[in-house]
Amino acid sequence: MFVDEDNITDLAVQRWASAHSPRSGELMTALVRHLHAFAREVGLSEDEWMTAINWLTRAGQLSDEKRQELILASDVLGLSMLVVQLNNRFEAQATPATVLGPFHIDGSPTVPHGFDMSDGIPGTPLFITGTVTDTEGRPVPHAVLDVWQADADGAYEAQLPEIDEARLRAKYRAREDGSYCVRTLVPRGYAIPMDGPVGDLIRGTDISHYRPAHVHFLIEEPGHRRLITHLFQEGGEFLDSDVVFGTKDALIVPFTERQAGIAPDGRRLDKPYLHAQFDFVLQRS
Repeated sequence: MFVDEDNITDLAVQRWASAHSPRSGELMTALVRHLHAFAREVGLSEDEWMTAINWLTRAGQLSDEKRQELILASDVLGLSMLVVQLNNRFEAQATPATVLGPFHIDGSPTVPHGFDMSDGIPGTPLFITGTVTDTEGRPVPHAVLDVWQADADGAYEAQLPEIDEARLRAKYRAREDGSYCVRTLVPRGYAIPMDGPVGDLIRGTDISHYRPAHVHFLIEEPGHRRLITHLFQEGGEFLDSDVVFGTKDALIVPFTERQAGIAPDGRRLDKPYLHAQFDFVLQRS
């Protein structure tokens, strides 16, 4: 059968339905139908399609082990957060999940309770403490808390090519009673990278390109659902306009001012600091 405008979608769906994996067939045939419907709905021109191809090419060329422009694209389109919601329908008691973001780096060093992952980087000290439990309130000892964040200028290690060691990222372990203590510095709300194709898209809109201040957590322990989430600073800017749609009320936490003295890690601190308290609740798998 020869191809025309009326039968091209059915022919393409038939071909992709031959995928050896049933799930691949389901995904690809749905993708073909929706892509074709999009092209028809907007009357996609050849020039516009080539512009899109070039945009995707640039996004791929910018991506490496430290920068993921395509994840950023998924984030600002709301797709990342939609996928998170579809795949993390946790019990009501469990801590909500949110986006991974484009700046997570595998292989962060494992550090002891209360370790200062800011390691002399300028900024206001911040302690984050709490517990890791299951939905029935039982401690989850030894859970791994993979933590990463931007610095006081809003920059991640992944955005600083001159950095060749772990910066503002570390893996902590909960103690036997489920308690944890992270020492770091107060992060800053920041603009997403605007020097690539995602930035080009954003500049053509009235969309804010900022994220509110936050600290990332990826928490894992066998027998429990993996949790990817953030903690956001209460009262910070951009909470209601997060460019990646990642803010949730349950994840907004007071950063309380404390005077110099004995800090949450049990050591004396000779200057004021902020303290956030949050109890993570994991759903059993």
